[in-house]
Formats: sequence, C-alpha cells, structure tokens
Amino acid sequence: MAAGLAGKRIAFLATNGVEQVELTEPWRALQDAGAEVHLISLEPGEIQMVRHDERGDRFPVDHVLAEVKVGDYDGLVLPGGVANPDRLRTSEAAVSFVRGFMDADKPVASICHGPWLLVEADEVRGRTLTSWPSLRTDIANAGGEWVDKPVVTDQKLVTSRKPDDLPQFCDKIVGLFAQAIEERKLDRMVEQTFPASDPLPGPGAIGKGPDDEEAPLEQRMP
Repeated sequence: MAAGLAGKRIAFLATNGVEQVELTEPWRALQDAGAEVHLISLEPGEIQMVRHDERGDRFPVDHVLAEVKVGDYDGLVLPGGVANPDRLRTSEAAVSFVRGFMDADKPVASICHGPWLLVEADEVRGRTLTSWPSLRTDIANAGGEWVDKPVVTDQKLVTSRKPDDLPQFCDKIVGLFAQAIEERKLDRMVEQTFPASDPLPGPGAIGKGPDDEEAPLEQRMP
C-alpha cells in the first residue's frame, strides 16, 4: 500500500482541543503508507491535544490556513475532540478549506466530532455518514443520514464514530485515499488526452490527417 500514497500530500486540519489519538493514529497510518502529512491550523506554533478530559501532548503546526490552498494536497483528515471542531467551525477560512476539498471531489476522512465541520460547510446533504452520537441531530438537520456503524464510506468521504473505531478507520482511509487519488490521476490523463470541447474521433477520421478533405460520397462507395 505504501506505493499507493508515496509522494502524496495529506492535510490534517486541527486546533487546540483535538483528541490526541484521533490525530496521531491516522497520521501514523498515512505516514506508514508513504504519504507526506501536514498539520494545518489557525495559528502557528503548536496545538494542545487532549486525552478525553485530560491535557495531552502538544503537536507542532506545519502551516496556518492562510499559507495553504486545497490544490496543495491530495486529501484531508478531520480529527475530533469536542473543542477542536467547535473552534474550527467558527473560522470562515477553516470551513472554506473543508468545502474546497469536498467540491474538488478529493478524499476526506473525519472521525468523532470532526463532522461538525462538514455540517458547517453544508457538505452532508444527501450523504450517509456517522459520527459521535451527539452529532446525529445536527447531521439530520443538515440533510444527511446518520448511521451507527464503526466506519461509513460515501463516495470519497469516510466517517467514523469514536476512538474505539480507529483500527477500522485507519485501514479504510489508507485504502480509499490511495484508490481515490489514483482515480483522479487517471481522470486528469483522460481529460488532457480528450478535452471536453473536442469530440472523440469517429470511424471516418481514422487514418485521415487534419487537412484531408473528405471525398464525395459516390467516390467512397464500392
């Protein structure tokens, strides 16, 4: 699987109050699969992680939101913790960053309270997802369908409920990110080969140069 993510860049969006294992475990899984991972946050320096209700370790920030754009990354991870997404969803820049990945059809993974950002970005409408149970009403009110499963995949969006689901969540995001990124690469190759404005060549065009004139019908009949 490492070959599938080698050279790919994945953004983690988090701030103070992020649940430690929901950041560090997916981070490690994607790194082990060959990806380059960056922590994007509201302010430079370090963020304070938590272990449930207790203070956890600090984690260094790679870039603030003003320094990056969606096009810099191949995928996005939104870890949870109660305070972390609650702070981020009040940031217009953070919400716009999340919306940009969804609009670009890039793979996005979110766990626990992380889907609060998807709700704020109005990106759960018509989708099936899961989260920490207390977000169920928020997701339903935003037009999404909430289900109680360890991991849910809806197209290129992966969601999970809680830290206990991290083994399944990490396995799923490594596989889906590799697959989704490869699909995007193939789509770009097709678009470059056959631009949307140019119709695919028909049978009559095969073997004929661009300056060749088509012979009259009677000359082409056997």
